[in-house]
Amino acid sequence: MKKSQHAVAQSAGKICVAVAIALSVPAYAQTDGSNIQPQAEKLLRNMSDFLGKQQSFSVTIENSLEVVLTSGQKLQYTAPASLQLKRPNLLRASRKGDLVDQDFYYDGKTLTLFSPGNAFYATAAAPATIDQTLDMARDKLDIIAPGGDFIYTNSYAMLTQDVASGFYVGKAVVGGVKCDHLAFRGKEVDWQIWIAEGSKPLPKKYVITSKLVPGEPQFTVYINGWNLAPRLSNMSFSFKPPKNATRIDFLRMTTDAESAKR
Repeated sequence: MKKSQHAVAQSAGKICVAVAIALSVPAYAQTDGSNIQPQAEKLLRNMSDFLGKQQSFSVTIENSLEVVLTSGQKLQYTAPASLQLKRPNLLRASRKGDLVDQDFYYDGKTLTLFSPGNAFYATAAAPATIDQTLDMARDKLDIIAPGGDFIYTNSYAMLTQDVASGFYVGKAVVGGVKCDHLAFRGKEVDWQIWIAEGSKPLPKKYVITSKLVPGEPQFTVYINGWNLAPRLSNMSFSFKPPKNATRIDFLRMTTDAESAKR
């Protein structure tokens, strides 16, 4: 998923942890034009299918990124986040961290981004579904929702869009939960995912490595607190600006062709 994953890596800044692990990589089977080991493909599809069938859920997320200074020194930042979703067209998320303080609202008609710290907000008309709105937010507004890689009804297609190879690493424990550890390679990013064992194959950890940034920085996501039967009011997905809030416009992205016309 080059567009989403690389956008996450770029928006995270110059993130980095250098990790070298000697692994014996098994032989791959050809799958959809990619060299993805069948076991890795099956586990990732199971996760995608399971999440895609969930009509509502809530989750808490802990993002961790490392910024690489020009001196080569690395700084680490964290950004806790939470997300509530009701398919097909309700989504709310928030980030409260070292670098960002934002709330993300989608009520089926509009997308709003609110920054409580300075009381600024921007609103735009949005498509009719969560999937379409995530695409619009990423491609036109350069906005990535927390946990966006897993919100799509078919996250497998998004995650493997630009995958060149993938394999099953083995068993691992994340947050006390036994998981299957998978690793994938692409032209611009490598990524790993840890998926819980059992009848609820939920993602528990996710690491993106941006290979185009010096030092090959990483962006790590710990996904905790899954609730697959939350009690969510439709009203909680609609944004009502505080009295002291100021409305501003989104800075929309433009293509090279559009820029040339100006």
